[in-house]
Amino acid sequence: MQALRQSAIDWRLVLMGVVLVGIALVFNALSGGIFLSPENLYNIAQQTAVVGIVSTVVVLIIVARHIDLSVGSVMGFVGVLVAYLMYTGGWSWPAAALAGLAVAIAVSMYQGALTAVLGVPSFVVTLGGLMSFRGAAFLVADGKTQPVNDEFFQRLGGGYDGAIGVGPSWALAAVVCAAMALATFVRRRRQQRFGVLTSPLWLDLGVLAVPIVIVLGFTAAMNGYQIPNKDAPQGIPIPVLIWAAVAVTLSFIVHRTRFGRYVFAMGGNPDAAALVGIPVRQVTLMLFVLLGVLITIAAVVSIARLNAGTNSLGTGMELYVIAAAVIGGTALAGGSGSILGSVLGALIMQSLDSGMLLLDVAIGKRMVIIGQVLIAAVVFDVLYRRWTGER
Repeated sequence: MQALRQSAIDWRLVLMGVVLVGIALVFNALSGGIFLSPENLYNIAQQTAVVGIVSTVVVLIIVARHIDLSVGSVMGFVGVLVAYLMYTGGWSWPAAALAGLAVAIAVSMYQGALTAVLGVPSFVVTLGGLMSFRGAAFLVADGKTQPVNDEFFQRLGGGYDGAIGVGPSWALAAVVCAAMALATFVRRRRQQRFGVLTSPLWLDLGVLAVPIVIVLGFTAAMNGYQIPNKDAPQGIPIPVLIWAAVAVTLSFIVHRTRFGRYVFAMGGNPDAAALVGIPVRQVTLMLFVLLGVLITIAAVVSIARLNAGTNSLGTGMELYVIAAAVIGGTALAGGSGSILGSVLGALIMQSLDSGMLLLDVAIGKRMVIIGQVLIAAVVFDVLYRRWTGER
């Protein structure tokens, strides 16, 4: 027990993982085993990817004591623009995606400059963006749906050919497990070399075993799903790989770069951060630019999955990404949050929605339940911080 108390385990994330497992088991029992079927898990993984990609950077936005209510509208605007350039303009998908990226960065710099330079609250700026860019999405294509027909581009959204297959999935899982084991070994060696207190070997092996089991179980589930008229199972969907790459990259930025430390310092105390020389305005602007990049990635994945760019793309997504961040343990007061927490939060949100859909729960009841889950997550966060003395 003493070793567990002294370890660096985030018990909030552990509890969230337990909640996610509990949700899965309850819905699986109520649905007669359908919820944990490979097909449903494959669909949940694909559907969560878009929200998960954006929620990783929204965590940093909230940590820095800002908010962005326009992410759904900007994603819709960029998605319709990319689809319009491909279908009506005849552009190749890389050129259209780069054009969408340029527009998203310009929008983010505009909103970020109003917040960072002029000091306009991000809530007000992005609330205006919520309305403006939804209208811009309509104006781009005059309200018409823009189909996407490029076969390679469609794979980025998952679907029929949007997975890497059984062999590559197992190979990737093996590489990930080996990398996690190597990272644990290297960390222990460094701690011993510099005389840092090291956790017992059994504890490190137990902590290592959990993600390894998750990776192998997830890979087995994805490899267990096969579309009826195909000769081989699907494997890991490409949108999930994109989401994983984004989460790993953001985790590296948070833990290994000066920029990531600056974001958390600003969230903890913006005045103190400015006094010690942190360029608060520049970091805020860079943070919004990073948001624009990930919104573009999410827009590309979304229209590739839908095979079209529609005016309703991203509607209400700002609520889901903020909810995923908050459920994942991000403090709305700023200064605290994690990328892994946003991943678990997005999975909890999508699992609840998917489970209620399987049980044929009415849309009104689903909205009520998800809203109350968000409130319960905030209440738990407040009580947890009060209990642990965290500020």
